[in-house]
Order: sequence, then structure tokens, then C-alpha cells
Amino acid sequence: MSKLSHEITNAGYADRLMTDRQLARIVGGSSQRRYGLVNRALKAKDLVRLQRGLYMLSGQHRSHACHPFHLAQNLLPGSYVSFETALSYHGWIPESVTVTASVLPTRKSRDYEHEEMGKFTFHPLAMNKIHFLELVERVQLNGQCMLVAKPIRALMDLVCLRKIEWQGLDWIVKGLRIDWESLASVTKAELNTLKQVYKQKKVQAFLMELELALELHDD
Repeated sequence: MSKLSHEITNAGYADRLMTDRQLARIVGGSSQRRYGLVNRALKAKDLVRLQRGLYMLSGQHRSHACHPFHLAQNLLPGSYVSFETALSYHGWIPESVTVTASVLPTRKSRDYEHEEMGKFTFHPLAMNKIHFLELVERVQLNGQCMLVAKPIRALMDLVCLRKIEWQGLDWIVKGLRIDWESLASVTKAELNTLKQVYKQKKVQAFLMELELALELHDD
């Protein structure tokens, strides 16, 4: 174990992602000393650089692997996991997803790939910013916090991203392979909430047609 990984572990950061500022607090001393320790730990493969200014200890020094959803939130704070990634996480689609796809509150898409952690994509959507986190839940796994869209939010984010027009329930059930039992769990209250989120007329029309197809009524 390198000196830096030992100090990180003693400071209680073994399972956390760390910025340059946090490393500076852990290590102390001059910036030159810190750079030397970081470089030696990287060469020893005790430390992993995720992007400029963001690090984690390598797997043999961690109690739990870094969850890709947690990393996504740290790569671009303010984002949340959605689209097929969240649908797969919730068990709404049968396929496993290799890309961690998230929604950004900004206007520019971003892509990121790490040889160890995989591929990450970030997409902005045309939505009312005040409702950005509607039907997005905070999940904690092994002490790692992440924001994940609920299934119906992830589905409608996908509709918004691809600018999909209503094609009937067949597109959802057969195209995306979302089973009827999952759709039957959607409530009118959720759809009403989502009507406040999106700016696109196509998405609003999709929500109205989905509500009619599911035969949802006011209680």
C-alpha cells in the first residue's frame, strides 16, 4: 500500500471519491508533496484518476466498488440518471445497459469514457427547470448517494430526448419491451406531475395519449 492510500484510508475516505481539495486536506503539507504522493500512488495503481481533479482508491483498497451512478453524479454534479439506464435499473426493460445515461440541467451534451468505469453520457432536455427533479429519487447503496429517475420519468425523458410521437402502447410494450404490469403501476398523479416538467408539445401530447390508453381517472 502506497503512503497516500494509507493516509486516505486512515482519513476514512477509502470508499469515497476525492477532489484535489479533499486530497490536500488529507495529505497536508505543500502542493509539491501532494503531487509527488499522487503520482506515486497512480503508478502503483493504488489510486485511480477518474478525470482531472477527481480520484478514487483502486478496488483492492475499497470495501465496495464505486457504483457508476454515483460516479455520474460526481462527474457532472446536478445531473441524474435516467433513460434506458434507469429503466433497466428499475427492471422495466429486460436488457442490461452498458452506458450510464443522465440528464443535465445545462444546454450542452457531454460524453465521458473511462477504461475501468465505462461510458457515461449526459443530455440536456427541454424542460421547465423549476421541475427538473420531479419524480427523481435519492438512492443510497453502500454509502454511495445517487439520483435516479423513477421509471415513468425515465420513460418520458427518453420520449423527450428522441422527440417521439405517440404510436400507441405497442411502441412501449413491444418496442421497448416494457410489460403491462409495469405500465399498470403508473398513476394519474405521476402523469399530472410530468405535464409540468416538459416544454415540448409532442411530449405533452404523448402524456395525454398515455393517460387515455391507461384509462386513468381522477380519484
